[in-house]
Amino acid sequence: MDASADELTEPTGADPVPLTEPADGVPPVVSEPSALRRAASALAGAKGPVAVDTERASGYRYSQRAYLVQLRREGAGTVLVDPIALGGRLDPLVEALQGTEWVLHAASQDLPCLAELGLRPAILFDTELAGRLAGFERVALGTLVERLLGYRLEKGHGAADWSRRPLPPDWLNYAALDVELLVELRDVLEEELRRQGKLDWALEEFEAARTAPPPRPRVEPWRRTSGIHRIRNPRQLAAVRAMWEARDSIARERDIAPGRVLPDSALVEASVKNPKTEAEMIALPVFRGRAQRRGVGTWLAALRQAETLDRSELPDPSPQHDGPPPPNRWADKDPAAAVRLAAARTALTAAAEANTLPVENLLLPDLLRRTCWQPPEDLSTEGVAEALRTGGARSWQVELAAAVLAEALRTTPTV
Repeated sequence: MDASADELTEPTGADPVPLTEPADGVPPVVSEPSALRRAASALAGAKGPVAVDTERASGYRYSQRAYLVQLRREGAGTVLVDPIALGGRLDPLVEALQGTEWVLHAASQDLPCLAELGLRPAILFDTELAGRLAGFERVALGTLVERLLGYRLEKGHGAADWSRRPLPPDWLNYAALDVELLVELRDVLEEELRRQGKLDWALEEFEAARTAPPPRPRVEPWRRTSGIHRIRNPRQLAAVRAMWEARDSIARERDIAPGRVLPDSALVEASVKNPKTEAEMIALPVFRGRAQRRGVGTWLAALRQAETLDRSELPDPSPQHDGPPPPNRWADKDPAAAVRLAAARTALTAAAEANTLPVENLLLPDLLRRTCWQPPEDLSTEGVAEALRTGGARSWQVELAAAVLAEALRTTPTV
């Protein structure tokens, strides 16, 4: 493999140029069907890849829908689309973008909400993933733009409540800048990947990201409540579950982020303290706010529901995992598997460093753990390669990882 990405852009001593506003200014937001048709026609008549980004309201809303879609294409300039004002009906845009290459940064974050609007790329280039494969240690959009293009992007509104209307001018300026240089960044990264002999790897990864199915729903999502690890009592776990489900129902109905209805800490504290009356509930610190006091009856009802459950209905304090146990338990549960995992991690880390890659991009940690916990019967390179392909590894990953992983899987504990 050629020299690392760190050699691509040596520091020149010149300060990056602040980019505080788009070169063509901030366009008006497309919020009416006629404006959408005009914007779609301009994009369809332009050329080259299309830079695409979205703004959501994570932390404010229950849904992960897009509240703004930003696009930019040479010859059409930047387009800002309000899918909420348009009722999610973006058919002219869907038609205009058919067959085009889309450039996104961290595409897996944006593709689901774009798919909700009927927008799906025919070809994808992910600049964050490209940066990782090229060996850059820091792959945030602003960092890559500064390093490779010499501009410093305006920061500040990525975590804002984009469901707000009207959107403030400085937010729109920020949103437009996110696609201002995305295609230029794509071109530089493509050339660097080609120089390193990694472009084919990247194309495989982009296609895998483009065609990835939606994640499977979690079997017991309530178990991800922050702080729940402190609870081992099944009855108290049932209380957490009941309160979590009540909160989730309210959050979904009102389209409010669950943590804004009631924080996780309140679910855990109420489940441990188990208040019997509204007065006792309100006495808990988190329940003293006006909104929490209004909903105190709902939370008490959830606690009472958990109290009435039969023992057979209580959650298991140690549920079965879909896959191997956490690695820190392997030494006790299966010492041979722990040895295999340690050997595999060492071997893959060395292979990743030799190819200037993050080890998690060389092979997904979950696939590595599953393979080490339950190795294939055939521990030859070909047998391990087949196991990796079955587990979803791409051909370039199999080519780099199969042989070293096969050797690691044959490692046995020393007596």
